[in-house]
Amino acid sequence: MSASVEKIKELRAATGAGILECRKVLEETNGDIKKAISLLKKRGLAKAAKRAGREAHEGIIGSYVHGGAQVAAIVEVNCETDFVARTSEFQQLAKDLAMQVVAMQPRYLSEDNIPADVLEEKKSALGEDLRQAGKPDKIIERAVEGRLKKYYEEVCLLRQPFFRDNDVTVHDVIQANIAKLGENIVVRRFVRYEVGQ
Repeated sequence: MSASVEKIKELRAATGAGILECRKVLEETNGDIKKAISLLKKRGLAKAAKRAGREAHEGIIGSYVHGGAQVAAIVEVNCETDFVARTSEFQQLAKDLAMQVVAMQPRYLSEDNIPADVLEEKKSALGEDLRQAGKPDKIIERAVEGRLKKYYEEVCLLRQPFFRDNDVTVHDVIQANIAKLGENIVVRRFVRYEVGQ
């Protein structure tokens, strides 16, 4: 079945995919827009996974100063080429990430960046809390792991729910942008400033 121009335009507007890719996916899904969007997302995430190993040395510094100039954030976001770094989508991503840092106050980029002593201290405190609550030792280890996941979602930027859509994480948003822009994207570092702290 051949895809109509209107459906191709609709799919392209919804996903940002290329015209030929939209036509191909619409033909595969017999013109079903919802199935086509889902298929494009799956393919985009697969492509994003392939791009993860590529070097990303270009990019921009995203910044955001909250109203009243009491809180601000700066985020370094890298990509593979300066062409992508100059696109409005990439610049919006960098700004959104800076807004995320202001709003959600992460302390670390990912769980790999948490110092070992901080992590051990947190595990110990969680285990002690569970012992105080009378939980048996065989349950404590699994319960600590579950609570650590919750802790990562609070303090690690990439694990946090995205402030614009709590159904996805910051990592998911970055992966979606990798699929859309066709290049590896890496958040290198961030800083959050707050007056008086």
